[in-house]
Amino acid sequence: MQVGIPRERASGERRVAATPDTIGDMVGWEWTVAVEAGAGAAAGFTDAAYREAGATVVEGDVTASADLVLRVGPPTVGEIQRLSGGTAIAGFLDPFVDADLVRALADGQITALAVEAVPRTTLAQAMDALSSQANLAGYAAVLMGAEHSPKALPMMVTAAGTIRPTKALILGVGVAGLQAIATAKRLGAIVHAYDIRPETAEQVESLGGKFVAAPTTEADEGGYAKEVGQDVQAQQFAALAPYVAEADLIVTTAQIPGRPAPRLINAEMVATMHAGSVIVDMAAGTGGNVEGSVPDETVTIDGVTIFGPTNLASQVATDASRMYARNLIALIERLHDAETGGLNVDLDDEIIGGTTVTHAGDVTHPRCRRLLGIEEPA
Repeated sequence: MQVGIPRERASGERRVAATPDTIGDMVGWEWTVAVEAGAGAAAGFTDAAYREAGATVVEGDVTASADLVLRVGPPTVGEIQRLSGGTAIAGFLDPFVDADLVRALADGQITALAVEAVPRTTLAQAMDALSSQANLAGYAAVLMGAEHSPKALPMMVTAAGTIRPTKALILGVGVAGLQAIATAKRLGAIVHAYDIRPETAEQVESLGGKFVAAPTTEADEGGYAKEVGQDVQAQQFAALAPYVAEADLIVTTAQIPGRPAPRLINAEMVATMHAGSVIVDMAAGTGGNVEGSVPDETVTIDGVTIFGPTNLASQVATDASRMYARNLIALIERLHDAETGGLNVDLDDEIIGGTTVTHAGDVTHPRCRRLLGIEEPA
């Protein structure tokens, strides 16, 4: 097996899909690994470290001759067309919204494993890249807000007087939200948090936060929040408005897979915030929880600064890469056929079947088939 680890080329992307440790795992399977020169530099992994782990460091493309390509972000259609038929690729592929990419993968006879499609089950926890990266993103979001806030987060008692602690509001209590709560608490802020799923109240309180009393509904079968109607949204606005007005720092993380992010803060609520307040809208890339946020831009409205970062995990690229690489190696290990030394793509396997979006020219994932308008087999 020839494995290729390319350098990520998306703007702002500093992560890498394999570390020297996971290179060692693959070399131990007697696989040959080629790493593009400089692929790990932004994450703190040198070419020398990859060589020492047993990889070959190559100037230029490492994917055209690869049997398996490991990457972080999705390839371009042009990059897909350079792959040989039968090649496998694993990474964040954005397959549920990018129909052109899915078509190109199927047309190229590529076996595509989308890590965002890994089932959210106990058995697949070690492969759950969405959670590992969201964890670090929640941490980085609070640090971004703290860096740009004119206030100190903890209470300080000094000879010049007492500094009151920052009031932080976290909206959305998934993996990212929980880490944001924990980070804000560690930094000394007073933290309130809200999620529409009632079971998250106990999680908020276990981290020292206070749960906001606002409308709640049961999660869907996948454990995700459901979309709500205009009447429930209006109730949310009313319940959250006083907390938004008092907040010095807000981090929003609420997203619904495959759908626009729910709107939790409207323009009228932003207008009630005091100058110097900071909002970090982690859902800006999917429509935004905050009216006025713009993906990867900074917007200032009447002294309130709104950030719309779409790749916060990349801000802590070393640890994000380490965690992501371990997620990938756990997934690939499940595919690894010890007898042949290759990959066994068993679509009947609950994890492999759920993660694979294209194989042998077919679009195999139901959500991708619906995206392309392909009828389900009878």
